[in-house]
Amino acid sequence: MYYLVYGLLYLVSLLPLRVLYLLSDGLYLFVYRIFGYRRQVVMENLQLVFPEKTLAERKKIASKFYHNFIDTFIETIKMVSASDSYIKKRVSGNWEVLNDLHKTGRSCQVHLGHTFNWEWANLACAKEVNYTFLGVYMPIKNQAFDRLFKKIRSKSGSVLIPATEMRKSMMHWRHEQYCIGLVADQAPSNPDKCFWLSFFGKITPFVNGPETGAHAGNIPVVFANIEKPRRGYYKVVLTLAEDQPASLPKGQLTLRYARYLENVIRQQPDMWLWSHRRWKREWKEEYNKLVVHD
Repeated sequence: MYYLVYGLLYLVSLLPLRVLYLLSDGLYLFVYRIFGYRRQVVMENLQLVFPEKTLAERKKIASKFYHNFIDTFIETIKMVSASDSYIKKRVSGNWEVLNDLHKTGRSCQVHLGHTFNWEWANLACAKEVNYTFLGVYMPIKNQAFDRLFKKIRSKSGSVLIPATEMRKSMMHWRHEQYCIGLVADQAPSNPDKCFWLSFFGKITPFVNGPETGAHAGNIPVVFANIEKPRRGYYKVVLTLAEDQPASLPKGQLTLRYARYLENVIRQQPDMWLWSHRRWKREWKEEYNKLVVHD
């Protein structure tokens, strides 16, 4: 099964990107206009975040989001055969932020959101920085697709760590220098063990793992945003968020991340993963002790 899927996707990935984008445009019509994949979730999320916008404005954002969403799917297929030089040509970034940290001998964390195209950004980062780059991923139940995604995500040298075994896997890296990418903006599975804070005006849970790890090892944290100057090209913008996280009060690093993410989403709303049910966890009074205030 794996070799069949890989072979088919490899052949498709050999097509020029301009041809693949024609396929993307066709899939957009089917996924958004006809099938309406998670359209209600997308529109509900946009209503929550942008209540001041008109319905027409939110629909325009949704339309652009689906274009970017499908483009990312197509660009992920392109990764199967894309060379390192191909990705380097299409993904730029101020990598010196991470390489300067590397010179200090310290490890670092990169916190980002689900902004497109995080898959290409991870490939570029692994190749451009002097660190060993660790990528956290959620295993796929289908073994063939899980093997395929691990292959293409690690092709630039990334070391992949399954999210389900992260604590165990990170033991190996305690005394090694590394850079780990953490996409920490999705709804957590254990809301009773999270930080709760205001996110676009609604009390929302955030995973505490990234902050806990940074605080325990006093590991510098860099925030990352991905911009899209034009179709098929991306720019990674890195900002040193905190050099001494152990000095911060509990929850403050996560609060900074949430405020950073709000700003990123407001600046380029069509680039975030609106199809995720980010606000599905309901607030309970018992979570009062977990609240982080501005």
